[in-house]
Amino acid sequence: MRLRFYHRLAISLVTIFIVITSLYLFWLTDLHKATKNEAEQRLHVQLASHLVSDSPLLKTGAYDYDALKNLFHTLMVLGPNFEFYYLDPNGHVLTYSAPKEKVVRQQVDLAPIKQLLSSNRLLPIYGDDPRNRSTKKIFSAAPVINDGQLQGYLYVIIGGEIHDSIWAHLENNQKIKQFVVGGIASLVFMLLVSLLLFRWLTYPINKLTKMMEHVRDSDFRKVSAILASQDWNERSNDEIERMGVVFTDMLQHIQLQFETMQNLDEQRRTLLADLSHDLRTPLANLQGYIETLSLNGERLSSDERQRFIDVSLKNARNLKKLIDQIFELAYLESGQVQMNLETFPLSELLHDIASKFDIKAKQKNVALSIAIETNDYHVYADIGKLERVLTNLIENAIRHTPSNGSVTLSAQNKDDSIRVAVIDTGVGISQNEVAFIFDARYQASNSKPDRNIHVGLGLAISKKLINLQSSDIFVESKLGEGTCFMFDLKRVSV
Repeated sequence: MRLRFYHRLAISLVTIFIVITSLYLFWLTDLHKATKNEAEQRLHVQLASHLVSDSPLLKTGAYDYDALKNLFHTLMVLGPNFEFYYLDPNGHVLTYSAPKEKVVRQQVDLAPIKQLLSSNRLLPIYGDDPRNRSTKKIFSAAPVINDGQLQGYLYVIIGGEIHDSIWAHLENNQKIKQFVVGGIASLVFMLLVSLLLFRWLTYPINKLTKMMEHVRDSDFRKVSAILASQDWNERSNDEIERMGVVFTDMLQHIQLQFETMQNLDEQRRTLLADLSHDLRTPLANLQGYIETLSLNGERLSSDERQRFIDVSLKNARNLKKLIDQIFELAYLESGQVQMNLETFPLSELLHDIASKFDIKAKQKNVALSIAIETNDYHVYADIGKLERVLTNLIENAIRHTPSNGSVTLSAQNKDDSIRVAVIDTGVGISQNEVAFIFDARYQASNSKPDRNIHVGLGLAISKKLINLQSSDIFVESKLGEGTCFMFDLKRVSV
């Protein structure tokens, strides 16, 4: 079974707590023992010296070992906390008051004794325990000197075997009680505090995890409802809270992308269906006329054959124009368009484009004019793509402007840019339709029909071409009064 983050964190913290507590108790016990030993040694450090000076047997340097043994026995009865040993100058044990089998060391290391007798001692000092080969104990010691000659040492163990036995029994009983009571209380307290602490610490993580699980289980279909139920604080200093904010922003971005992709997919399907219909019409016409020419060409007069050929060519041109627009729009949407930005005089481009539509405007009895404040305007743009945009806009303006109307191509200074506008006095666009006119295949309900095929891609292409030049195209229109398309170009000084 895989543990959750909350459980792993709880186990880790409990383990660390136990280790730290154990180390602390060990250090505290050792400190208590060292402090106790130092206090007892300081209290009894002069004991051996006083015994040597007060005892006639030791003071005179006599070596009646039996008498010393009896003396030691008497002293141990009066003070069970002490053990008395008489050592020779080399540390060999000469006499003591204890059963022979109790003493397992026959020689005591003299280095601790000399350290205790020195003036710069640092207590506690531990010496060999004659009754145990593996332990060391605090002690008191004094040299035995006769006629200026070192005869040996009086070696007194502080806290002898009897003392240790009684103390260990009492200490064990007390430790068991303290350990059991303290351990249970500490464990219960620690668990309660840990559970509350971990619950508080892991609540944001659990919240974020559940949110992710809801998103996964809903297959990204209920993201809006899930986001509406969240209350992450983006100003919080908590990393999990900020992670929740980032995840929420990411979900919103993903949701927006999904919706955009769905809309684009729907638009593509609609566009494909409409374009299929638009392609089918000129193809059917073209096929019909060509088949007629192929099967009945000999029966037709030269004028009829020429008319059939002209109609076929017209349908072929319309079909080519439609296909060119489809490929152009697909190329622009692919995002791989190369921009050839350069500085050029705007007035020359406007006059060149206007001259292309001069004949067409006169045929419809539409006045085509240019309104520019000065011929010194220079802009930084892609001249080819800008010409394509203006061509689309002027062509649409002339087509939707009735006889005796006007189309104006204007350029005005605006801060650091030049605002270019195509203004007509045509049929206008309803305010309900203005927001959709740049969608591919969209045609206003009051569009002027003519003999050519118009698939509604011109404005969509124009908008993308203007966007590629770090600008945007806007429209203002009043139904029955006319329309104005405008965009800004970067102005440069020359």
